Amino acid sequence: MIQPTLLQPADRRLAAAAIASILLLGSARLLFDTFKTIHIHTKYPSPPPPPPIFLSPADRRSFSPAKCNPFQGQWLWNDDTNVTSPSPLYTEDSCPYLVKQTTCRRNGRPDGAYQKWRWKPAGCELPPFEAAKMLDVVRGKRVMFVGDSVMRSQFESMVCMVQAAVPRGAKSFDRVPPRKIFRAGVEWNVTLEYYWAPFIVESISDHATNHTVHKRLVSLDAIDKHGATWKEADVLVFESYVWWMHKPFINATYGSPENIREYDVATAYKVAMETWANWLEANINPRRQSVFFMSMSPTHLWSWEWRPGSDGNCFNETYPVEPAGRPYWGTGSNLQIMNIIGDVIGRLRQVKVTFLNITQLSEYRKDGHTMVYGERKGKLLTGEQRSDPKNFADCIHWCLPGVPDTWNHILYAYLLHNYRS
Repeated sequence: MIQPTLLQPADRRLAAAAIASILLLGSARLLFDTFKTIHIHTKYPSPPPPPPIFLSPADRRSFSPAKCNPFQGQWLWNDDTNVTSPSPLYTEDSCPYLVKQTTCRRNGRPDGAYQKWRWKPAGCELPPFEAAKMLDVVRGKRVMFVGDSVMRSQFESMVCMVQAAVPRGAKSFDRVPPRKIFRAGVEWNVTLEYYWAPFIVESISDHATNHTVHKRLVSLDAIDKHGATWKEADVLVFESYVWWMHKPFINATYGSPENIREYDVATAYKVAMETWANWLEANINPRRQSVFFMSMSPTHLWSWEWRPGSDGNCFNETYPVEPAGRPYWGTGSNLQIMNIIGDVIGRLRQVKVTFLNITQLSEYRKDGHTMVYGERKGKLLTGEQRSDPKNFADCIHWCLPGVPDTWNHILYAYLLHNYRS
């Protein structure tokens, strides 16, 4: 296992301040004797077989999770001659659904090399992404992405990856807070949805556009308000990390909403994820529904991590980190949190959750963030703010097209494999 570099107290305070300020751009062990994991066993009828789709020889032989780990590999430069796996799969101009926060080139970023890298797993190939085939695989289904603004970017990435295959007049995009909804109608009857829930469980930050960043209060055992929308989805993709990392401690309730206490983040995260796991066991039909969990999206807040002696951040980075004989792991990715969600998923009895471990492959991509080419409080950064990247560079969110497209390519590979099986 990769061992993390431990931050000193002063660095932790810097990390908390940096993460808090960047989130504005996007809008001691405790014992719980009464907390018990509830497992509900229900027999579900088998769903009808899916409609047949054409699987090419490449689809059939290229990817199997049992034979290939898609999360270990390397980033390869992808020039314009690669017609089977082009990068990027879309452009800012070709996709009308991108928000200004992610359109880095349109916002003035001078380089576009970050769009030209392709992830190559060791020992196998991801199946070539085909928009129409993706829509075929989820024909007649609701695919829902649940999480914070990083997950919102992954949702928008997936919409952009498939929307060109849908004829004009047969697609729509609606904003119904806390959701965004893309519909690919008539032929596919597919719905891609995003649901804002930065902690997965309920919190005072659940309003999609009017939420607090510095003041946080999480209800560790409350999830049903969110779950009422999730339970009818056919494919659920969850993510929750950076909103937990504002400070080492977080205010939360458990049991009575009046009983507000300060919890260390790891304990609060564990209880929240167990609440989520109980909800899955009680509400998900494993014969009809598929559940995925995305591991943490890394940050690149300090350039000394990949360039010793420097004192910057991700600003002006134009190439991925080059691993020096071992995997690169930054201090912004918390292995304790990763182990917690892995343990919670591993203890599920009835529902299978596929853990998509995109952290390591994304760690290398210090070049892929929005830097100073995004928004702050709904407005693009001013010239004065851009001239101060030390304080204003966003090293959490990603440019699109960009790294989240690879996350979705891997998700597509799993969905296609599950369909084949």
